[in-house]
Amino acid sequence: MTDSSREYEVAVVGGGPAGLTTALYTTRLAHDTVVVNRGGGRAAMMADTHNVIGVTEDVSGKELLRTAREQIQRYGADYVKDFVESVERGADGRFRLSTGEEDPDLVADRVVLATGFNDVRPDPPLPPTGRGLHWCLHCDAYMFVDEPVYVMGTGESAAHVAMIMLNFTDEVDLLTRGDDPEWSDETDRQLRAHPVEIVEDEVVGMEKGDDGWLAGFEFEDGTFREYRGGFPMYGSDYNAELADQLGCERTDDGNVAVGEAGETSVSGVYAVGDLTPGHNQIPVAMGEGAKAGIDIHYGLREFPKSVEEIEAEGGVSADEVPSISEELREAAREFRAAGDD
Repeated sequence: MTDSSREYEVAVVGGGPAGLTTALYTTRLAHDTVVVNRGGGRAAMMADTHNVIGVTEDVSGKELLRTAREQIQRYGADYVKDFVESVERGADGRFRLSTGEEDPDLVADRVVLATGFNDVRPDPPLPPTGRGLHWCLHCDAYMFVDEPVYVMGTGESAAHVAMIMLNFTDEVDLLTRGDDPEWSDETDRQLRAHPVEIVEDEVVGMEKGDDGWLAGFEFEDGTFREYRGGFPMYGSDYNAELADQLGCERTDDGNVAVGEAGETSVSGVYAVGDLTPGHNQIPVAMGEGAKAGIDIHYGLREFPKSVEEIEAEGGVSADEVPSISEELREAAREFRAAGDD
């Protein structure tokens, strides 16, 4: 590799819960790791953290991610605030990741894509995210027990989420905002058998309460409806450009297809978190990151040598161990010393 590159065993693209957990595992399992993160992301938008055991709800997404970044850096991982523009595999089988023009390329044996997706936002007027505009049913439905709730959208997911919210409140409106429904005839029969009011008029105004939360929407027919909050259901825009550059297989829904440990269809490339199929939850993303990190360790660790390697190369001498880099050894010493203080 050239002098303009920095070499690692593992490069993680994306600094959300999935990517940071992967980096935590690979670093603590003695693999030189870098996380490249452009910033933002769905977790960073959270005003409060829900459904993460041991983390109280007064912790914002930004606080959660900042603590995680500090953790992996203490263990010896590198963290780079940048945008990966391209990634390709070289003739030697290693991956080269290009960021800004003046920044050195990153070279790694394994690449982990944790780039997530962007929720497709409806047109304004809209309340602030976390104060009436919510993206995660499983995280936030609990907040709306006995409260008036809206669901926005015209597809199958919008209809089903509206019916699901009846488990939490008896006041659920499905707002199509002047668009024709796209859900199936079967779903339409199912929906109309539930006490969900379908509001077809467009939203033309919004009111917020003194606490900053949504108070309700004004509609083009002149009516005003009170809502504490709700869920827009307009789909996901997956950040899969790098996966496409590498030739990773995608599902019909646009996710990156993965195996049990996050391995993609391209050898040496993993995908974790919201970029992959499944529930878009922080604990789920963390679990995926942990499984990917452990699987990567199995493929990269030096020892034990196989019987075939020993027969071909001889036994392992004392001066070959440990295999951990000097940088990570020093980080581990400093971490241990800080804990002893």
